[in-house]
Amino acid sequence: MRELTKAEEQVMLILWEMKEGLVKDVIDKMDPPKPAYNTVSTVIRVLEGKGFLSHKAIGNTHIYFPLITEDEYKHFAFDKVMNNYFENNYQSLVSFLVKEKNMDMEELDELIALAEKLKNAK
Repeated sequence: MRELTKAEEQVMLILWEMKEGLVKDVIDKMDPPKPAYNTVSTVIRVLEGKGFLSHKAIGNTHIYFPLITEDEYKHFAFDKVMNNYFENNYQSLVSFLVKEKNMDMEELDELIALAEKLKNAK
């Protein structure tokens, strides 16, 4: 799996939500200013080439749908961030959240409780 560009991610988020759609449907879901039809069509074809999307043809119309789930991509993206920025160390991640993102004690307690719950479930 490869990392998505900002434009590719925007299209994927829309198609993950819609499950399937035409280029026009994707554009309709985008915030203004809306990109040109050809721009979105090109991004979709690139995503097909990368293996993120496929399509079914009905006459001259192509209905696009994701081949990769949003959760699969989230795992890939998170693993990449963990490896590249936190040396795959969750303590470093939590430290960053507390210091840089001003995580308060209540949120930290919730995170600890969740970690303990997940640990006990294993």
